[in-house]
Amino acid sequence: MTARRRTLGVCYYPEHWPEEQWPEDARRMAEAGLTWVRIGEFAWGRIEPEPGRLDWGWLDRAIQTLGREGLKVVLGTPTATPPKWVLDRHADMLAMDAEGRPRKFGSRRHYCFSHEGYLGECRRIVTEIARRYGRNPHVAAWQTDNEYGCHDTVLSYSDAARRAFRDWLRARFPAEGGNGGDIGALNLAWGNVFWSMDYADFNDIDLPNRTVTEPNPAHSLAFRAFSSDQVVRFNRAQVEIIRAHSDAPIAHNYMGRVTEFDHFKLGADLDIASWDSYPLGFLEDRVGASAEDQRHFARQGDPDFQAFHHDLYRAVGRGRWWVMEQQPGPVNWAPYNPAPLPGMVRLWTWEAFAHGAEAVCYFRWRQAPFAQEQMHAGLLRPDSAEAPGLAEARAVAGELAEAPEVSQARAPVALIFDYAADWAWTVQPHGRGLSYFDLLFAHYRALRRAGLSVDILPPEGRDFSGYRAIFAPGMMHMPEALKEALASCGAEVVIGPRSAARDEHFSIPVPLPPAFPGLDVTVLRVESLRPDMPIAVQGGGAVTGYREELETSCKAILQLEDGQAVAVQSGRIAYVGGWGDDVMLDRLVAEIAARAGLETLSLPRGLRVRDSGHERFWFNHNPHPLESPVGTIPAAGVIRQRKGTT
Repeated sequence: MTARRRTLGVCYYPEHWPEEQWPEDARRMAEAGLTWVRIGEFAWGRIEPEPGRLDWGWLDRAIQTLGREGLKVVLGTPTATPPKWVLDRHADMLAMDAEGRPRKFGSRRHYCFSHEGYLGECRRIVTEIARRYGRNPHVAAWQTDNEYGCHDTVLSYSDAARRAFRDWLRARFPAEGGNGGDIGALNLAWGNVFWSMDYADFNDIDLPNRTVTEPNPAHSLAFRAFSSDQVVRFNRAQVEIIRAHSDAPIAHNYMGRVTEFDHFKLGADLDIASWDSYPLGFLEDRVGASAEDQRHFARQGDPDFQAFHHDLYRAVGRGRWWVMEQQPGPVNWAPYNPAPLPGMVRLWTWEAFAHGAEAVCYFRWRQAPFAQEQMHAGLLRPDSAEAPGLAEARAVAGELAEAPEVSQARAPVALIFDYAADWAWTVQPHGRGLSYFDLLFAHYRALRRAGLSVDILPPEGRDFSGYRAIFAPGMMHMPEALKEALASCGAEVVIGPRSAARDEHFSIPVPLPPAFPGLDVTVLRVESLRPDMPIAVQGGGAVTGYREELETSCKAILQLEDGQAVAVQSGRIAYVGGWGDDVMLDRLVAEIAARAGLETLSLPRGLRVRDSGHERFWFNHNPHPLESPVGTIPAAGVIRQRKGTT
C-alpha cells in the first residue's frame, strides 16, 4: 500500500474571533506543528447573511492569513446549518420525527434530505464557494456538510420524504416496459397479503411510522434503504459541483456508531473518509460498556471503540482516511464529561496513525466562550492560554519528525461490516437490546484481545486474497455471489448467527438458512434469551441473548452443556448458532486462529496491539502502568516497536 505522511491539524472558526486575532492564531498553529486547518462548515450565515448578498471578504482574508503561515485549509460546505432566511424561504424543509413533529430552527442539521427546494439552495451555495475557492492555492481539501446522521437526522417522515419514497419504490419495482412501477411485484415481495396490507397504487404507500403496532418489516427495511440513498444523493450533488471547480480531495466527517446510512456507498463518491473521534464522550452512550468498565476507562475511553472506527473508515475511504475531529479535553455533550488522563490525547493520536490515518485534527483550536459548545475544551482556553491538550499535540508533532510516514499492510483477519444488516437487526432485533453493531463489535473485541490486527471490509467486496480468516456474523441478507466468494476464498470463514437469515425483501428464504455452499447446516428454530438466562457452553463461556437450534452433520467445535452444537465446522467454513459471551468468543477466535496458522496473544485488560507495515504499536489504555512483552508501558502510554526488533 502507498505510504503517506502523517500530519496534524485543527478545527478553527475565524468568524468566532476578532480579525486582529487571526494572525497570532495562525502563527501559534504553525509553531505547534499543525499542518491542516478546517474552517467554514458552519458559516453559511456569515457568507450569505441575506438571500443573494455574498460576503466573501472575511473568508478571503481568513484563508490568506492561514496560508501565509504555511497552513493548508480544509474548506467545509456550510449546508449543515442553513440560516433562518433559508427556512423562511422553504418553510417545509424541516425533517419530521417519527411522531410527525417538525424539527425547529435554533440548532443545526434542521433539514430533510428529501426536500428539493433545500437541495437547490445547497447546490447554489456550494457552487458559489467552489467557484471562488476551487483554485485557491491554500485550499488543499474539502469537507461536505458536517456529520451526516448526527442528532437522528437521517430518517425523516416529512411530506417530501413520502413523495420521494414512493418514487424510489417505483424505480425498485419497475413495470415491464419501464412505464411506472409494478405494485403487484411490491405486494408479493413484501408479503402484503398478511393483514390485508396490499396496495393498489404506489401513491397509497405511506411512511412506516405511527402504525397501531409494528409496521411490515419489509416496509421498514425499504424505508431505511431509501433514507440512506437520500443521504448519498444529497452528498453526491455537492461532490459533483466541487469536482467541476477543484482538483483538491474531498472528505466527509462521519461519526461513531451512526449506521442509518451506508457509509460505503457515500464514500465511493469521495477521496478521503474521516470521522470525529470522542473517546470519552462515546464511552457511556455508544460503547455499551459495563458500569465497572465505564469507571475504569472514564478518562481513557474504551480500548476498542476508536480502533473499530479507524478500521471501518479506512475501508470506507479505500485506504485514505483522517480523524477530522479528535477530542483534546472534556466535551460538553456526554452524560458525564471527565478530563482525559494525561497522555491520552497523545495515545489517541498515535492510535489513529497506527491504523493508517493520514491526518489527525483536533477539535477545536480555542474553546468558545458562548453558545452550545462553550463547555467543550479546545487546544486553547477561551482566554487563549494553552489547554493541556496542546502540549500533547505539540509532542506528537515532534515525534512525527522521526516517523513521518504511514505504511500499512493487509491485516491477517477481515471482518465484514454491512450497513443493511444493521438496518435489518434494528427492524427486527428479536430480543431487547440485540443489535448487529454490538454483535460485530463483540467479535472485533475478541480478535483484538487475541492481539490480532483486523481489516474491515464492505459486503460488496470480493477480494479476499491474503486473508487467513474472515468473520461475517449476523449478515442477515447474504447475496449468493458473496456466499460463493467466501466459500472459495481459501481463508477460514466464520458466519452466523443470523447470517443469510432473510432475502433482500426481508422474507425467510427456502431452503432454510444459511444455505451456504459446502456447509450442511439448517437453522430449525431460533430464540432470544433474557439477560439472566445464559446457556453454558462446555469448557467455558455461554450463549447470551440469541440462540439457534441447528440441524447438521458437521463437526461440532463448541457445544452447549446438553451436548447440542452451537458452533460447527465443515472444511474451512464455520457456522455459529448463538451470540457468544466474551469467553465463548475468545475460544472461537483461538480455534479459528489456530486453524489459520495465526499467532495470537492473550492480552491483559486495556492493553492493545496494532501492526502497521513496519511497526508494531503497543497501547496501554489503563490508568496505571502495565507490564508487556516490550517492557513497562506507563499509564496512557504508547510504545512503537520497529518490526524485527525486541
